[in-house]
Amino acid sequence: MLKRIKNIAAQIAPRLIEIRRHIHAYPELSGQEYQTSTFVSGVLSSCGIYAVEGIGKTGVIGEIKGNGRDNRILGIRTDMDALPVQECTGLEFSSRQTGTMHACGHDVHTTIGLGTAMVLSQLLEDLPGKVRFLFQPAEEIAQGANWMVKDGAMNNLNAILSLHAMPSIPAGSIGVRYGVLTAAADDLEIIIIGESGHGARPHEAIDAIWIASQVITNLQQAISRTQNPLHPVVLSIGKIEGGKAPNLIADHVKLLGTVRSIHPETRAQLPNWIEQIVANTCKSYGAKFHVNYRQGIPSVKNDYTITQILQSAAEEAWGIDLVQVLSEPSMGAEDFSIYLEHVPGSMFRLGVGFKDKRTNYPLHHPFFDIDESAIMTGVITFAYTAYKYFADGI
Repeated sequence: MLKRIKNIAAQIAPRLIEIRRHIHAYPELSGQEYQTSTFVSGVLSSCGIYAVEGIGKTGVIGEIKGNGRDNRILGIRTDMDALPVQECTGLEFSSRQTGTMHACGHDVHTTIGLGTAMVLSQLLEDLPGKVRFLFQPAEEIAQGANWMVKDGAMNNLNAILSLHAMPSIPAGSIGVRYGVLTAAADDLEIIIIGESGHGARPHEAIDAIWIASQVITNLQQAISRTQNPLHPVVLSIGKIEGGKAPNLIADHVKLLGTVRSIHPETRAQLPNWIEQIVANTCKSYGAKFHVNYRQGIPSVKNDYTITQILQSAAEEAWGIDLVQVLSEPSMGAEDFSIYLEHVPGSMFRLGVGFKDKRTNYPLHHPFFDIDESAIMTGVITFAYTAYKYFADGI
């Protein structure tokens, strides 16, 4: 079966390169993937795969039926949205949309999902069960998975697979991890309320900007001295709003940030911990405050058995030397975790790094690019893992 999968994949490889470059050239932001959705649905339909648009707002579902010997359904999820980044790669198929770029590899993910569907659609007589392809919108804002689940994308599903491009791993290799793969991601809003005054007489006011800077500093310092260093926490303030004029002491500042953690017990105590530090800082300088802490998405926790099947399939396809077992989780987040609250599954890291380049730019970078040979690695790994999932009869 592996040989047949590789042969079919090789035949469609040029078409997949075309698909990836088209999607890359026409990126769409989270929740706005209308053209991408139509394009994906068209490719699926051209392969005889029944596709439904409008799942999860702008998502697409395609499903193929095997020979019916196994009544289980395996899901394969890939995401479609781009980022508000101005592309600087200079590629001939660079983004045609000013200020929008596939800087996280979702063009590659979508292409691999389509390629896997194209391969498996030619092997229906030998595929025991059904495979459902979930082309998800809005991963970058951590909303799309919830939208898909709400619209029934997980109905009757028994397990699910996913992947994510990783430029730090060379193309041709993949990384698998047992257990926690990514961090939980929560949203943080802190509002500092002071009193305005003249910039020349700050002692007559309560400077919300200066106090906000103290809050940020105290939070960062407190992490290293009050949090268990073996239970990592990352708190990043990404946006600050405040002030009305250069010579006017600001009376109101809003801080917006993200909080990442791995361990559930640490995550549970973070809201109170943050509020206490903010309260103590503001009290020292006479300011008032509000802390709004919203739990976002949980950690991706890969299922042991599904990950075993994935690793076995990858090692058979590429050899043991090209399959890394990752020793550490990432502090990045992924809303694939929402699906794992419903069924077991596993996400792997797809190597997309160029072997001959001195610099492989990281995800979300305006110069991010991928070695397109990785598309075949992803398609074959997905397709063969799907086959082994049913063949192994777990």
